[in-house]
Amino acid sequence: MTSEAELSVIVGERRQLINLAYRLLGSLAEAEDAVQETYARWYGLSRRQREDVVSPGAWLTTVATRVCLDLLGSARARRERYVGEWVPEPLPDRGEWIGGPAGGSGGPADPADWVTLDESVDMALLVVLEAMTPAERVAFVLHDVFRYPFPEVAEIVGRTPAACRQLAASARRRVAAARAPAVPRGAQAGLVRQFKEAWEARDIAALVGLLAPGATMTADGGGLAGAALRPVAGGERIARYLVHMADKAPGLTLLERSVNGRPGLVARAGGVTATVAAFGLADGRIARIWAVRNPEKLRPWTAEDPRDG
Repeated sequence: MTSEAELSVIVGERRQLINLAYRLLGSLAEAEDAVQETYARWYGLSRRQREDVVSPGAWLTTVATRVCLDLLGSARARRERYVGEWVPEPLPDRGEWIGGPAGGSGGPADPADWVTLDESVDMALLVVLEAMTPAERVAFVLHDVFRYPFPEVAEIVGRTPAACRQLAASARRRVAAARAPAVPRGAQAGLVRQFKEAWEARDIAALVGLLAPGATMTADGGGLAGAALRPVAGGERIARYLVHMADKAPGLTLLERSVNGRPGLVARAGGVTATVAAFGLADGRIARIWAVRNPEKLRPWTAEDPRDG
């Protein structure tokens, strides 16, 4: 393989690797690091070693997955030291991330634009994945999301096909137990719009009516932005908390935006994103809110959106 042809093949795998790593790690920043490490290992091989690789794509996928497995193992310890609750990093739609869609530059300017937004990056699913063991998460993502057959999963993770099948089945049960009935995008968008309007009006009664009685709101400030350190439970408590926060931030602008492929809200102050909120619905009401305020997780959202003007 010539160096030019090799480069084309290797670079062509980047989208797949970013997609895989984001689903495994729930963090775009960590996914970037994992993919960078994967490429570093590829170019750390000798020319002869690279020529001996039958399928560079399969090699890169195997290494990226193993790098992610290592990161998942160490992530548990890091999450224990994390200030407050940890929520997966939210992603905007392709045409909505602040860098703007790629155009004329030969490729995306922001890694967020590499991620394919589908049901496998729904915030509710990412939260369930976060509760799995690293092995369950990898087996489920490789097999159920990326459709790798179990013999290939086994080769990648260093376990038997039967063990990988059991891990994926266990993960599938977790997902099924946590999954709410699917809500049409239009219905969710309408409910999120009503929620936005009630929040803007500081209408506690309207907010309570839109929230399930047992609703939960989880905020992630990471110690870098103000946020409740524990989930806020109960529709009325959430409504009062939201109105209190809005009163403390005059001039806050709420925008309807797509968050991980589903209707959500972005709160901006002075043109800078302060919060990105994703929603989980059940029985026609909002049952879960995930509010990310940690600025390190809001890089694709932090500049002023040209549509705001």
